Amino acid sequence: MPTGGGTDFGAMVAQGLQRLQSAQDTADNLAVEAATGRLTDVHDYMIAATQAGLATSLAVSVRNRALEAFNEIMRMQA
Repeated sequence: MPTGGGTDFGAMVAQGLQRLQSAQDTADNLAVEAATGRLTDVHDYMIAATQAGLATSLAVSVRNRALEAFNEIMRMQA
């Protein structure tokens, strides 16, 4: 349930995952262009691949922290 006009957590997570997918798609498309010889600047691919890798690492870190928090809350109730 949203409070105070702010964006709810679920919407923020969904938006983050959409951005992650977009970064992965961009890197994949540029990799195909590089493999077929249609990419004029290899730096574009390297930048996109690095951004996608960092976004994936961030998503995994956020997931791990959320699981740790959930497990801690569950231990508190026992």
